[in-house]
Amino acid sequence: REFRSISGYYKGVKVIAISTGIGGSSASIAIEELKHIGVDTMIRIGSCGALQKNIQLGDLIFAVGAVRDEGTSKAYADIRYPAVADTEFLLKCIETAKENHWNYHTGIVHSHESFYIDTNAEEEKKWSAMGVLGADMETAALFTVGRLRNIRTMSILNNVVLYGQDTADAIGNYADQAAKTMEGERREILTALEAIYKLEKNV
Repeated sequence: REFRSISGYYKGVKVIAISTGIGGSSASIAIEELKHIGVDTMIRIGSCGALQKNIQLGDLIFAVGAVRDEGTSKAYADIRYPAVADTEFLLKCIETAKENHWNYHTGIVHSHESFYIDTNAEEEKKWSAMGVLGADMETAALFTVGRLRNIRTMSILNNVVLYGQDTADAIGNYADQAAKTMEGERREILTALEAIYKLEKNV
């Protein structure tokens, strides 16, 4: 599934959608190569697991920043360098969600290396206590590499695992939860497209 791409237009604005596999390392390859062909605005739309009990299946998380608990961003910059979204891009996403009355949350996400480490439960509890909203594997790399390469970046995550739910069980029960999570996926795609349109047309 890595690096399959499709291009087209949304309300007259040219867009490219590309799959990047799993993790920051493969995402960073896509970021670098897209930059080389002139792309200056990038948004991640993907899934995450919630780290707060009030975040329901299909809710959207707009990442303001990310905990850099993965290797790719560290290869690019000192750990003290912040991984943060483009502010204007973030505001366009919030505006779009509000216009459509969609459930969303804004805050920090935790980007990590693996779903299945032995200390996963303890890690989730630790970051949850610090107010982190959800966990993924790519946002920190996107924000870090994007900022270093002068790219406007944003990350929208569709929650597919409730906080405290076993990851393996959640994946196994995905079909039963599909209606909510598929609607979340539809909403994040539309939010991304609208936000890009608003940025490009300055509306």
